[in-house]
This record gives sequence, structure tokens and C-alpha cells, in this order.
Amino acid sequence: MMKPIQDHLKDNLDILFVGFNPSIRSSQTGHHFANPNNRFWKLLFEAGITPRKLTPEEDYTLLDLGCGLTNIVARPTKSAEEITKEEYQEGKEILISKIKKYKPRIVCFVGKGVYQEYSGKRKISWGCQETSVIPGIMDFVAPSSSGLVRIKFEEMIAIYMELAVLSRSAKK
Repeated sequence: MMKPIQDHLKDNLDILFVGFNPSIRSSQTGHHFANPNNRFWKLLFEAGITPRKLTPEEDYTLLDLGCGLTNIVARPTKSAEEITKEEYQEGKEILISKIKKYKPRIVCFVGKGVYQEYSGKRKISWGCQETSVIPGIMDFVAPSSSGLVRIKFEEMIAIYMELAVLSRSAKK
């Protein structure tokens, strides 16, 4: 049985990153975005969100930088296609409670699909969303960092850089 991985949450984060669910590799190691093909840690560094490229084993140190990590579904799978509608529905409710409890300034959904499941919206643009699900908390949609995503890496960095700028301006 694959086990879920620990969230990294605390009150009033600048950014809460929300992924689909843990990969098999993340479940095995107990760390977020642990698949070597996943570009999450490189994206955060290249976009200026972290001062250097962190390793998955350092995922908890994001809290010191004002960032947290969770997933819409806790069950690890090989791919997001294995997640059921029921799991998304239950995960959405749990995620809403976490966001209301911890009150991050920005919730960054790592993948349009994650945000579609959370918001129920189908037409979604990259970046800051006009209306958020929870009033007063900004919803931001960034490309999934999975190695399967076919967006140019430079374009992905540009979107994550917008998040870095928003995060800095939200602090003021």
C-alpha cells in the first residue's frame, strides 16, 4: 500500500502550492515532487521563489520561505488519470478546509487540471484568476511541473516568475 505524504502547512503562508497527488516516487521517499523527471524544484529556483534549487528531501524548508505544499488528493498514483471523481470531490472539500484554516495569501495550483477539479471551472488561463473560490485568497494557476507537460520550459518559468512577483507584492 502506497502511503500519502505529509503536508507542509502553517498559518499565513505567502504561497501554498497544490499538486494533483503524490507520485509513486514521492510516496516511497516521503517527499513532494520527488520524481527525478519532475521540474518543480528547478522551476521555483529559476523563477526566483527559492534562493537555490532545493532537493525533494528539503521540501519542508519551503515553510521558512513562506511557502507550503499539499495535494488535492492524498492517494499516490502512477498518473493523475487514476484519480477518481469521488477522490477529487472529497479532496476538494478537504483542500477548502485547509485553505480556510491556514489562510495563505496565494494558492498556486500546479496544473490547470488541479484547478479545474477545485474550482469546477473549465476555461482557465495561466496566472492569477479573476475570481477566487475563497474570497480574499488569490487563486493562481501554473503549469504542472511534470516531465510529461509539453509547454516550453522558458514559458513555464515566465508564469512562475509572475507568481514570485505577486508573492512579493502581496507581502507589502
